This record gives sequence, structure tokens and C-alpha cells, in this order.
Amino acid sequence: MQFRPTEDSEIDKWKEVTLVYSAAFKEVGTKLEILNDEFQHVHKYNPIEHIKSRLKTPESIVKKLKNRGYESTIENMVEYVNDIAGVRVICSFTSDIYSIAGIIASQSDLTVLSVKDYIRNPKPNGYMSYHMIVSVPVFLTNRVVDVKVEIQIRTVAMDFWASLEHKIAYKFEGNAPEHILLSLKQCAQMVNALDNEMMTLNNEIVRVSEERDKAGAGK
Repeated sequence: MQFRPTEDSEIDKWKEVTLVYSAAFKEVGTKLEILNDEFQHVHKYNPIEHIKSRLKTPESIVKKLKNRGYESTIENMVEYVNDIAGVRVICSFTSDIYSIAGIIASQSDLTVLSVKDYIRNPKPNGYMSYHMIVSVPVFLTNRVVDVKVEIQIRTVAMDFWASLEHKIAYKFEGNAPEHILLSLKQCAQMVNALDNEMMTLNNEIVRVSEERDKAGAGK
């Protein structure tokens, strides 16, 4: 059952939204931590560097609704804003991003609602990340509700770039000078080149290590 606030007052509705969406991103975060632990156990490798979770601020939600032409009601927040709950997964390599996305999609109790691949198709400003909107069941005392969570998966380098871009956009209120935007896009291209080079280097390290292990086993 899709989540709908049941309280009467607006304050109580917001408290209910906060409770339910916090529970949703905790569930997703726990799933990812377990998957990372299993990777370490089976493959002796952690694809996830760290996980960040957050609830979108009321101000950001109202701004998004306004930009989309919706009235600022809690019902509209739940219906039309998909990233109230957000989980950001930071990986070492680009290949890890697609591995994690595939594992998430295969979870039987999660439903993938939409995917936006900004790695293969970066935004015009150079932004790169892999976005998924999933629906996760949250078990309350009297019902089970499906809650939307946005999952962003990116490398450490992509996350560094995105953090800088966010600060610039905030400082200039979305109207940064053209030369700054151009430099930022060039930095995004360098980030992509660095990610590709680091992944190639890692693959070579794995190959050499495996060859050494085989050579050692044959003695």
C-alpha cells in the first residue's frame, strides 16, 4: 500500500512523514551495509566506500513543488516528490556503481520505479551519477506502507565534483558566470578520465595479483 499520511493536523502529518521516510532510508542503508559486508566476506573486497542518508528539508520540498506548479501540501509532497528520503552510495570505481545497482534491482522486497543514468548520459553541466527511485516496504504497527527512496550511486571523484558544483550553484543562486561553468564542466571531464584510469589500474592490479597467486600455488 502506497504511503499516505493519516494524521489530521499539518504538524502531525509532517511528523508522520518524517518518521516513515526516516525508516525507509534506514532500511535501504541497512541493506546496502549487509551487501557490502557480504562482498568483503566472499570477495575480500568492499565496493562501497561509505553511505550517506538524508531527509530533504521542507524548504527544498516546497521549492520543488512550486517549480512543478503544485500546491505546497503534505499530500502533494508524498505524491510528487520522489527524493524526500535519499541515500547516497559512494564507490571506489565506476564498475562498482553498476554492480551495486544490479544487486539493488534484484532485491525481492524492493521495487525499482525509475532509473536515470547520468554516467553514460551526463547532464549538460557535466554532472555524473546513477540515480534510482525505489519503493521499500516500511512495517508500522498497524499497516505496511510502500515508501519512495532515491538512491544515488557515484564514485568518490564524482561526489567531490558534485559537492563543489552544489556550493557554486548555491553561492550564485543558479546564475554562475559562464567561465566558471565552463571550468566546472572541464573538471567533470577530468573526473571521468581519472575514474577510467583508476579503474584500469585496479583491473591491472587484480590481474597481476591473480597471476602471482597462481604462480605461488604451482610451486
